[in-house]
Amino acid sequence: MKKIIGLLAMYASLAVVATPAFATIFQLTAQAQTPAQTPAAPAKPAPAQGACTDESKAAWYADFTKFRTSDAKKAYEAGKQYLTACPTEQGQIPDYLKKWVAAYEKEARKLKVTPLIYGEKKYAEGLTMAKEILAEEPENLRVIIDLGYGSYLAAATLKNESYNTDALANIRKAIQLIESGKAPESWAPFKGKDDTLAYLYNSLGRITLKTNQSEGLTALIKSAQFESDLKKDPWTYFFIATAYEAGPYAKLSADYKAKFEGKDETPESKLALANVQQVIDRMIDGYARAVALAGSDPKYQANKPEWLESLTTWYKYRHNQSDAGLTDLIAGVMSKPLPPEPTPLTTLPAAPATSTAPAAGSTSTAEASAAPGAAAPAANKTTPTTTTTTTKSTATPTATPKPPVKPKNNHRRR
Repeated sequence: MKKIIGLLAMYASLAVVATPAFATIFQLTAQAQTPAQTPAAPAKPAPAQGACTDESKAAWYADFTKFRTSDAKKAYEAGKQYLTACPTEQGQIPDYLKKWVAAYEKEARKLKVTPLIYGEKKYAEGLTMAKEILAEEPENLRVIIDLGYGSYLAAATLKNESYNTDALANIRKAIQLIESGKAPESWAPFKGKDDTLAYLYNSLGRITLKTNQSEGLTALIKSAQFESDLKKDPWTYFFIATAYEAGPYAKLSADYKAKFEGKDETPESKLALANVQQVIDRMIDGYARAVALAGSDPKYQANKPEWLESLTTWYKYRHNQSDAGLTDLIAGVMSKPLPPEPTPLTTLPAAPATSTAPAAGSTSTAEASAAPGAAAPAANKTTPTTTTTTTKSTATPTATPKPPVKPKNNHRRR
């Protein structure tokens, strides 16, 4: 808005429009975020459009000057009528009106992007408009955020992953700009900086979960660090658990089997197994948080049994096929900080805790390493039901949209 005011101020030197109040000519943002005010008494009707006469031009320009500091939309309509009716008109007035109308339309276009994407869910129209703006203003953070997160929503809602290319590029750029200290004119429809980063990291994690589990896991854990609704969303922790399972666990387990399966136990094999087990413990934590947060909420009851099954499978593997203590784990897990990604062990712990590892001699090393692979949790074969990703808004395109409902399952595992 400051940029557009500055742009219009350059034109104030024109004698026909010089006025001290010129800097207040644009009030689109206020109009977009507040209820419409009671309109002023109607001005004298202008001649019908198309009648390019001295009388009609005078009337249109009178309306323009009357409303330019109080009702930008009406001023725009009057100026547009003038230019439409008199397309070949030359002079200071039509030249000024062309610049004013163009500036208005450019600013109005910016204000339409967010409502189109989050409120009306017109993704194709909103994203196309965002790209046009970004081509002119490549560092416009508000548009970068909307283009990134909006493309993510489009991919999930329309089940068209081609949108994810734009989503990834712009989400990463938005995160980089925000973390370097940049801020948009408005964080809406998000609640603020942290809320915006939480959603950007979460969507980045979900998109990359299939192709780059390491990046996906890091992003998902990062998203859960911010104070946002996602911190209390069971899907956040379900995806963290499955990111561990599809990424670090799958690799470490495969490496263990290739090197040590069917062989005598050695210090090296014990260390390799310990690294597998600490990843499994993170999976257990993630599934436990998902189950705990699901509670009795009807929205999660279709998926909760599968999460609990996965949790039970891995918990029993780490506790000699016993589920003793599992209920207490679920009850207390959210009172503990989310554990960070584990640091690879280079030496064996002095004395492994019997509460988190199979008792010595209870099973062979080969059997222990095979157990998780043989009893893979249902998460690997489950495609949770996709739910609504944005709040349905009845607001007009220029109204401030409500924050989007937190995505439930915008990444389908295949």
